[in-house]
Amino acid sequence: MAIFEIKDLTFSYPDAQRPALCGINMAVEPGEFVVVCGKSGCGKSTLLRHLKTALTPHGARSGEVRFEGRALENVSVREQAGAIGYVLQSPDAQIVTDKVWHELAFGLENLGLDQQVIRLRVAEMASFFAMQPWFDKRVDELSGGQKQLLNLASVMAMQPRVLVIDEPTAQLDPLTAREFLDTIHHINVDLGTTVIMVEHRLEDVLPLADKVLVLEQGRQLLYGDPRTVGHNLVGNELFLTMPSPMRIMEGSQLGGDCPLTVREGRVWLDDRLDAGASTLRVHAAPDGLAGSDSSLQNAGDSSYSVGFAAQEACDGYSVVPKNGDVVLRCQEVWFRYERRAPDVLRGLTMEVRRGELFCLLGANGTGKSTALGVLAGLLQPYRGDVQVFGRKLRRGELATSTGGVGMLPQDSQCLFAEDTVRADLEEMLLDRKDMAPDERACKVERMAELVEITHLLDMHPYDLSGGEQQRAALAKVLLLEPKILLLDEPTKGLDGLYKEKLAHIFTRLRAQGVTILMVSHDVEFCAAHGGRFALLFDGSIVSKADANTFFCGNSFYTTAANRMARHLFPNAITVEEVVHACKDATRRL
Repeated sequence: MAIFEIKDLTFSYPDAQRPALCGINMAVEPGEFVVVCGKSGCGKSTLLRHLKTALTPHGARSGEVRFEGRALENVSVREQAGAIGYVLQSPDAQIVTDKVWHELAFGLENLGLDQQVIRLRVAEMASFFAMQPWFDKRVDELSGGQKQLLNLASVMAMQPRVLVIDEPTAQLDPLTAREFLDTIHHINVDLGTTVIMVEHRLEDVLPLADKVLVLEQGRQLLYGDPRTVGHNLVGNELFLTMPSPMRIMEGSQLGGDCPLTVREGRVWLDDRLDAGASTLRVHAAPDGLAGSDSSLQNAGDSSYSVGFAAQEACDGYSVVPKNGDVVLRCQEVWFRYERRAPDVLRGLTMEVRRGELFCLLGANGTGKSTALGVLAGLLQPYRGDVQVFGRKLRRGELATSTGGVGMLPQDSQCLFAEDTVRADLEEMLLDRKDMAPDERACKVERMAELVEITHLLDMHPYDLSGGEQQRAALAKVLLLEPKILLLDEPTKGLDGLYKEKLAHIFTRLRAQGVTILMVSHDVEFCAAHGGRFALLFDGSIVSKADANTFFCGNSFYTTAANRMARHLFPNAITVEEVVHACKDATRRL
């Protein structure tokens, strides 16, 4: 008997232009690992919320969801609470208590279990998830990765038969994400817990899956094993979301069995290219592909504009920087949140040049978001200087208030203050007295079209998916026409296809002289589109270099394509570079 069976499920949100889900049919067997993927806003999170009645969204629904042979609405709330575990995308949205140990016990207490049983399960979960070092901590002292692990442990303490997870790695660094997914894999294999997961980061999660469900505009496009799904997506734009080994095989046209993991891809490369031949080793990146800043060479298309003001000077600054000039600098910055707390930033020194995309990487809790806050003037260092366009920020002065700096925070929801997306965007232009109302409305429409949220303008921002909220928040920031963009995890919740469109937007902005400083865990995106890169560790920068120097020397902070092919093509970083190198190698065989 299937643990979940969905029959002809169709759902529409109130006043929506089209159904969020349309005719979904699928069965999930006990112990299976099912991954749900697709573009941002295709209905993935909506589908997951139908798997627990307490989370089912309001709207018009037809069809049926059955749990272990029974209609889900006939399963009591108490039984669902224990049998169906649900981990939300945002770690902070699920935590309800102030202490780690209390959070672990909270669900069990609500189930009315005996105190001895609660103590045993809490101890077991804390031991299994290696939480002893922070068992007595306050939850607001935890990193994003620790909070996500705490949410998972709290759900697993109730011993659910099904674990439903919505983009759990969206805010995790590559190493923490891999450890988190390994834990999920052990829960699935060792405990037999059924796992249903929405995820955009498919490099690591697809090899764990038994089945993959692909949604497109609310419809079920494909449902099957990962290799079959990947093969059937060839030619579809969604193939861009598939793991690098799959895309390299398809792009190089070398044939053979479809590799799914980096290890399988390495074996496949050796088999197809005869790795023993020393002539195949490439000692430099393929011509024209090394370094990402080459994307700017043809970026100055005068027909493209996001409506940025023509003037170069920003309010409060008289310096007009040219491309390559330093526009953002911090020197020996030290910062701590409380007087007696440990330092988060320890002598942070960095500079960002006009027109570049500078990527700041590092593990959860190393101070990346704190660094952005200091650069924006939102946080005050107790030692060191921050300069914007050559002028030192005064104490208490916000860089974002000058009109020259815009910031996209990690939690995009904190930017929304109105009842509709349209009203939120129009709010950014209320102070523009030089613009007529119809001109402001036109500007909002153009920006919505640019970030592809036109169809969402009349929806409440909180009703959007994570990826849609991210795009709406980016639109709000861009409407300010900043000359420096500070972005905290801008690709969070975005599918692979829209990430390419975002990269195009970044390229055009940079061609107009806009500087972008991006904090990110998305190594693949950074490697493909960034210009310079820095690794933050223990509050300071330990490495700073261009793409080839930075990624080729790393074991974990590098791309799947590089890990797969570095024994043959040491300087190839992206999928495109490896494909190019493969084709070049076969021509020389």
